[in-house]
Amino acid sequence: MEYETPKGMRDFLPEEKILRDEVVAKLKKTFELYGFNPIETPALEDYKTCTAKFGAGEEADVLQELFALEDRAGRKLGLRFEMTFPLARVIANNPQLAKPFKRYAMGPVWRNGPIKLGRYREFWQADVDIVGTSELSSDAEMLSLAETAFKKLGLDIVIKVNNRKLLKGMMNSCNIPEKEQDSVIITIDKLNKIGLEGVKAELKEKGISTDSISKLLKLIQLKGNAKQITAMLKSELRNEIAGEGIAEINALFEYLKEFGVKSAELDVSLARGLSYYTGTIFEVFMKEGEIKSSIAAGGRWDDMIQKFANSKLPMPAVGISFGLDVICDVLKLQEKTSARKSIVSAYLVPLGTVKESIKIAQKLREGGINTDLDLTGKSISKNLEYANRQGIPYVAIIGPKELKEDSVMLKDMKKGEEKKIKTAELVKALKNK
Repeated sequence: MEYETPKGMRDFLPEEKILRDEVVAKLKKTFELYGFNPIETPALEDYKTCTAKFGAGEEADVLQELFALEDRAGRKLGLRFEMTFPLARVIANNPQLAKPFKRYAMGPVWRNGPIKLGRYREFWQADVDIVGTSELSSDAEMLSLAETAFKKLGLDIVIKVNNRKLLKGMMNSCNIPEKEQDSVIITIDKLNKIGLEGVKAELKEKGISTDSISKLLKLIQLKGNAKQITAMLKSELRNEIAGEGIAEINALFEYLKEFGVKSAELDVSLARGLSYYTGTIFEVFMKEGEIKSSIAAGGRWDDMIQKFANSKLPMPAVGISFGLDVICDVLKLQEKTSARKSIVSAYLVPLGTVKESIKIAQKLREGGINTDLDLTGKSISKNLEYANRQGIPYVAIIGPKELKEDSVMLKDMKKGEEKKIKTAELVKALKNK
């Protein structure tokens, strides 16, 4: 009998886990650089919290992908499918938190959906949100943070930006009834997956008129820079909400100049399928490569917390979510990984000097050097082979002769060079290397 992981879920051996930890560390460093504090929420949420109609939205694909279960008392629960609605619950339950509240959270989420390269059923998200400000400068800061994070990861990206108010205004102009608009947005969000003809066919199935579909598809295909596109839309769209969306897009791009963001561009076909978005929306893509899906995404969600809290007080928020799994897949495809199989920096090989080598290993560990040592009595050749297979950069050979001289023979595994180093100088030597 074979025991396998559930479909769409994976084990991570050291080489893969080391890469993931390196990505997490770089993201965490960027988040904290921008002044965000960590929080943590449970993997399981109450089912009614997962499915609140002011959350993902009743028609969102993600609710069809929810892993639901019951506890022993028959209470219905759900595995979290994202990090946003748990944050809304946290803020609603903790009104004492100072605003604006800047937080990041990292961890696994689960969706019972289709599987492909870069898409799994258990995957990690790293989320960053600002709660308590409606200023568009906060939206721009999110895009600046994203650009900084991907620079640290060595990835060449483009950030596609749009605004939900503009989309609503476009649909109003195309005479699409308000009750159908969330459903239409979900279809537009599939543009990259099913193409223009697929979108057209799905909108027809939803009962949208041919004239409305034709006008809407013409609008979402407008090309140019942000100023050019908004100028065209301003003359085309005459309703108030479209005007608000255009004004917000123009203001956002002005702030992006101040932040020095170079990778953002306006894409009026960008929709984002979750219904809780209220203004700015954005997705991050690789400029080139095999993976075409987004590697980070987010936007402004101004209403959810207020509804969770059943409050009359507004609680605006904006955030972004980074997909750890898809980012790691991109790094592997682009061969931008260190391919380390071990976190060990120094490996000690005792030659009849186990007790003394243990003491040296402890000194190295006290000095902050990741250290391992052979306690099995293998030969030098076997130990060198082991260290080489593990990708350990330095091996210290410690025999009776070295002990007499209070030194070790340090071998650089990459260069193949050996050098005798005094034991007292070993920590400093390894840190310098």
